[in-house]
Amino acid sequence: MKAVHLFIHGRVQGVGFRDALRARAQTLGLTGWVRNRSDGSVEAVILGLAAATDPLLDWVRRGPPLATVTEVFERIATEQELVSATAPLRRLPTL
Repeated sequence: MKAVHLFIHGRVQGVGFRDALRARAQTLGLTGWVRNRSDGSVEAVILGLAAATDPLLDWVRRGPPLATVTEVFERIATEQELVSATAPLRRLPTL
């Protein structure tokens, strides 16, 4: 299993990023969550097999057609973050 915590920067809000990420993650059988942040970035925790998370991470670096991703910070998700990542990927309120 691979568990990653992502911070995605650029033009990533108001372009369908969260919904596109959810749809792609669900297709790949991944769990976790995604939310907008008040600084204009998108944050996500993704959990699943590396064979599924790696293609999603490649997609995150591009995003949906209207997005412009400038930076993606990735780290290993903590145990506490994984507790909330056990259901199909869902949207959380903006932080």
